[in-house]
Amino acid sequence: MLPASNRLRRSDDFRRAVRAGRRAGRRAVVVHLLSRDDQAGDVLAEPARVGFVVNKAVGNAVLRNRVHRRLRAVMATRLPDLPPGSLTVVRALPSSASASYDELVADVDGALRRLLGPR
Repeated sequence: MLPASNRLRRSDDFRRAVRAGRRAGRRAVVVHLLSRDDQAGDVLAEPARVGFVVNKAVGNAVLRNRVHRRLRAVMATRLPDLPPGSLTVVRALPSSASASYDELVADVDGALRRLLGPR
């Protein structure tokens, strides 16, 4: 479970991360990351925040909730790797419904590696 201080809730924050952040796509997910280097202002004191987008294209409510829970668990263990003050949005693609937990981990890790690596 993600701590409350690490949850992305406001639609403006989602919009900012998706529009102004960097993006990396994999088979099951697309990860958008807006780091403090990309943002205006000083956000060093803020924790990294993560949000999820799992729309109806993924499947019915049961599948969407399962994918959301799995992605939340994956990102909870990756919080220390994210830059302080960053905004991260993980968008599930329709193929995430049939992906195993290990496949989701590999896709998220691959996307984060690309986004957090040297530019």
